[in-house]
Amino acid sequence: MTTPDANERFLQLLEAHKRILYKVANVYCADPEDRRDLVQEMVIQLWRSFPRYDDRYKFSTWMYRVGMNVAISFFRSEGRRHQRTVGLDHVDVIDFAAADSVIGEAGDDVRLLQRLVAQLDEMSRALILLYLEGYSHAEIAEILGISVTNVGTRISRIKNRLQGDLNAE
Repeated sequence: MTTPDANERFLQLLEAHKRILYKVANVYCADPEDRRDLVQEMVIQLWRSFPRYDDRYKFSTWMYRVGMNVAISFFRSEGRRHQRTVGLDHVDVIDFAAADSVIGEAGDDVRLLQRLVAQLDEMSRALILLYLEGYSHAEIAEILGISVTNVGTRISRIKNRLQGDLNAE
């Protein structure tokens, strides 16, 4: 059971780190409605998992881990889209219009990179997002639950692929 203090703490942390949700949703969803659905699903899962959050770890790292897991599995099962929905009307920190405007303001180079990244598989998208966000290989490994060596190898391959795709454009 959550307390009013825990509720307030969750909302404050969510407000401070909400851009993570927008970034993850942008990498996994081209359609604005799908992005909204994914952000809502991530918030719900974060809320459900919050009582188990261990504050010895950075909230942003934990948030990425939960968000990435939700994003990777979100569209795998069609039944998931038909689950009982939970309204987020009382959560004012999620500003979908602001998230959509950030995406709309991207330059041509950024849009090209977004299009190329969208063609990657789910794990590769997660890896490149975290890499571009400046996370270390060790942090990426912790968030995604893979080895540091695997992170380095995969990022190298993804960079080579993206470079080849950019050169082809």
